Amino acid sequence: MSAAPPPPATPYQGQTQLSPADEKLWATLIHVGGIFFSFVPALVGYLVLKDKGPFIRLHTATALNFQITMAIAYVVGGILTIVFIGFIIIAAVSVLIIVFSIIAAVKANQGLAYQYPLAIKFVS
Repeated sequence: MSAAPPPPATPYQGQTQLSPADEKLWATLIHVGGIFFSFVPALVGYLVLKDKGPFIRLHTATALNFQITMAIAYVVGGILTIVFIGFIIIAAVSVLIIVFSIIAAVKANQGLAYQYPLAIKFVS
């Protein structure tokens, strides 16, 4: 007795674009995630979603640039705690991250582009 051959495999479909609503959702989540997890959500979002559409690529890149810049500012503040001004820098950076990430999340949810002030451009 011979077994029936397995059904043919479905072909690989490659990259698919996200719907505009999904792009807005992911962009919003990436900006908000930066408040709690620093650059990790932006980095993961950039690596996974950058080819899913121009809107999500723009927002993940800008969020990643901002979060890397703020991580550098945290390191500088940590070094400068020796002369006490570092505590002020760390507090200011924390406030900037919260405020600008919320503004960016609102803009992303509205479907608008947003460029963080003070961000150094590392990725595009």
